[in-house]
Amino acid sequence: MRSYRPHTVPNHHYRAYDGSGRPVDYVDHKRWAWSLSVVYPLLPFAGMAAHAYTGWQLALALPLLLSYGLMPLLDFLMGEDENNPPEAVVEQLEQDLYYRWLTWATVPLHFVALIGCAWWVGTQHLSWWAVLLMAYIAGVDSGLGINTGHELGHKHNRSEQWLARLVLAVPAYGHFTVEHGRGHHRWVATPEDHASSRMGESIYHFALRELPGGIRRAWQLEGERLQRNGYPTWTWHNTMLQSYAVSIALQLGLFVAFGWWMLPFLLVHNLVAWWQLTSANYVEHYGLLRARMADGRYETPAPHHSWNANHLVSNLALFHLQRHSDHHAYPSRRYQSLRHFEQLPQLPSGYFGMFPIAYVPSWWFRVMDPRLLALPHVRGDLARVNVCPRQRERLQALYGAK
Repeated sequence: MRSYRPHTVPNHHYRAYDGSGRPVDYVDHKRWAWSLSVVYPLLPFAGMAAHAYTGWQLALALPLLLSYGLMPLLDFLMGEDENNPPEAVVEQLEQDLYYRWLTWATVPLHFVALIGCAWWVGTQHLSWWAVLLMAYIAGVDSGLGINTGHELGHKHNRSEQWLARLVLAVPAYGHFTVEHGRGHHRWVATPEDHASSRMGESIYHFALRELPGGIRRAWQLEGERLQRNGYPTWTWHNTMLQSYAVSIALQLGLFVAFGWWMLPFLLVHNLVAWWQLTSANYVEHYGLLRARMADGRYETPAPHHSWNANHLVSNLALFHLQRHSDHHAYPSRRYQSLRHFEQLPQLPSGYFGMFPIAYVPSWWFRVMDPRLLALPHVRGDLARVNVCPRQRERLQALYGAK
């Protein structure tokens, strides 16, 4: 696999000065390419267009072929992007409103995509399996909405917090910003975190722990916040209820507009969207463990507590979500400023390639377990790994215990 090298045509130039007063110049060669993250939620319309042109219901699956076939291939062909913005220009880069407009513009497009999919199901004569296929495609697409909500939800201003709640209403996952920001980021890469997968744990066992655990922790954290501010849990000040209210209005409106087919369509859509987040959580921290210090607390999250992926094309489609190592070390950094570091846990492919591998546990373990144990800070020592308790004896026998 070759490494990506930015082309030489400048798109935007930033200049700052380092501590010695010397100028530091930076050109973001990916400036316009970030628009792929904006248009990617509209991918289901490619399937609808293919269906309309050919008359083949199976053509509706085109978005899945593009996501899980073409995207991993492009990641392989285009290689990895190890380009970092210099620290001196990061503040200037993050103040550039262009990058914020891209995330803001993506929010309504997730609504457009779901409504468009529902309209196609409600107005075309589709077989039952084609309806479920459309629901699956819509759910995969709405899973991207959780990614948009992830980027917006980490920003400390009211407008982007509200936009996060709006876009999370599309997959009916309004608890995510509470659970992710105040729960997962605190306990990441520890046995206490249900959103950090463990070595030897299949994605299916992980989902049974992660999905209900996230909901429970979100309600607990939001209830505690409201109580500190003198409010009951069931109040309009509950940020999760604000998002859920939009979800109810949206999905009830689709049912009224397009009829009873919306019941199975929306049920499958919601479950698949949630599964997309579970898939991301599974691959992002598999087996990684923060050490306990002498006082019993865990060490501060560092870049090596997340699996990183620098693959160019999928990062451009996911607002740099795959540079997850820097994100967990510096959660408030905006996507355009996230950095690559040497000697990080590196995934062999972007998320579009890793998700199908995760869905076949034996394949996943064969790919990821040796990679996990070979990490410089692990060096084959299972005591430095977040191990699934049910699998500990088997893994010790298989890999040896130190």
